[in-house]
Formats: sequence, structure tokens, C-alpha cells
Amino acid sequence: MEIEVIKESKLELEMIIHGENHSLCNVLRKYLMEDDDVEYAVYGIDHPLTGAGKPVMTIKTKRSKRPRNSLLKAATRLKEETAEFKELIEEL
Repeated sequence: MEIEVIKESKLELEMIIHGENHSLCNVLRKYLMEDDDVEYAVYGIDHPLTGAGKPVMTIKTKRSKRPRNSLLKAATRLKEETAEFKELIEEL
């Protein structure tokens, strides 16, 4: 996976997440929206026949909080929960 930053300001981050699809983007957006510092987190994927088919995600934060910090927090949570899920599967 490669992340390409398209636009970044103090309160907003827009990026392309190469090599990913709705599976990662949707759960990441969900975790971002649970963060009180995030005003909104959205993503879109153009249809492969009409566009690049690569997810473009935008994160907007509140109160001078950095979007990169919110992204890191959401990604860390995702990593921890997938590790926990993997352990549960291995116990079966």
C-alpha cells in the first residue's frame, strides 16, 4: 500500500490510498468519525472504467487538531482490532 498526499493544510488532509478498496477505507472512515477531533472523514472511489479506481480520502479536523494525528490513531486502532480478530480465528 502506498499513500499519496494530494492536499494538506492545518485542518485537512486529502490522499490517495493506492492498492486498497472499500474494505480498508470504510472501516478507517468509521474509526475516524468516532474521533471527537474529526469534523468529517469521507472517501470516494471512481468506477474503474471511468476513472483511476483508486480511493481518495479526505479528513477534516476541528479545533486546530492535526488530521495526520487522527489518521494515525485510527490506523493504530484498526491494527490492534485486526490482530485481536486474527487471534480469535486462530483459536477456532
